[in-house]
Amino acid sequence: MKLPPGKIPVEILKEIVFKNLGAERNEVILGPAAGLDGAVLDVGSKNAIVSMDPITGAIERIGWEAVNVNANDVATFGVEPTFLFSCLMLPENADSEIVQNIATQMSAAAKDLGIAIVGGHCESTPGLTNPIVVGCIMGLTEKGKYVTAAGAKSGDKLILTKSAGIEGTAILAFDRADQLKKVLNPSLLYNAKNFYNQISVVKDALIAYKAGGVHAMHDPTEGGILNGIHELADAAGLGVKVFEDKIAVEPETAKICRFYEIDPLQLIGSGALLISAEPEAAPKIIDALSQAHIVAEEIGEFNPSPQKRILILKNELSKMLPRPISDHLWIALTH
Repeated sequence: MKLPPGKIPVEILKEIVFKNLGAERNEVILGPAAGLDGAVLDVGSKNAIVSMDPITGAIERIGWEAVNVNANDVATFGVEPTFLFSCLMLPENADSEIVQNIATQMSAAAKDLGIAIVGGHCESTPGLTNPIVVGCIMGLTEKGKYVTAAGAKSGDKLILTKSAGIEGTAILAFDRADQLKKVLNPSLLYNAKNFYNQISVVKDALIAYKAGGVHAMHDPTEGGILNGIHELADAAGLGVKVFEDKIAVEPETAKICRFYEIDPLQLIGSGALLISAEPEAAPKIIDALSQAHIVAEEIGEFNPSPQKRILILKNELSKMLPRPISDHLWIALTH
């Protein structure tokens, strides 16, 4: 089977990757599974939350993204990210300037979040044309003081912070600026580039968790909002009903997606946060986020049937919730 760009299909993860996980260790409280953002390890008096992600589709702000995207995954457990390992793979014949750019971006992003960069690897990789940065972030918490992406319950309300396609909007605004000048005025293009400033969900997640009533959180990365919702539902074995008109799409994102003929709901979405919460807790969570100037909206609810995943369209018709085959960023980057 030829693989699509980006994430490996969940069927291959289940049939191959998850069946080859090395030795069993008693310290592994939560290991790999579909839809989960990281692992939970027993490290004595505490639990360690560990997550890893690569940055492959971005160039201009790749170091900054590597820190924030990985930090997001730990924060979705309701835990503050604290330690980062990174692997920098650079194009053949790269010079010290690119190392300087990536390293300083990573350091600045890590300082903003209170994260220590504690190790890793850096190399010039034969055959590579664009840099790749892989990050691994850890956070420590008291035992049992966390949630996982598998915790959603039937009847939970589904909350979304911010808007769709945040990361994809920022990447395209920087890396395809010459093309986008044709359809975006200078002000909108400038705004789109500044979507990078929204990519962290650490604040969103910690505020929501502290508010109480959160059963699960997940940041929608590859495949966008729609894939993120499927991953939450997959992890919990649930169905879901989602209202399309409740999902915010900023004007910059909408115009960029129209230009590339892609779906903003299937565009890489780091910066948004999906929250599954007790129905009575949802208003309290939304209010707590609002007080921190973070926009949040109830966009749907979970149901007990995994086969019942419905998208209610803006015209009030409904269809099965689309499951992205590949992130629409890759479509845009072929232009």
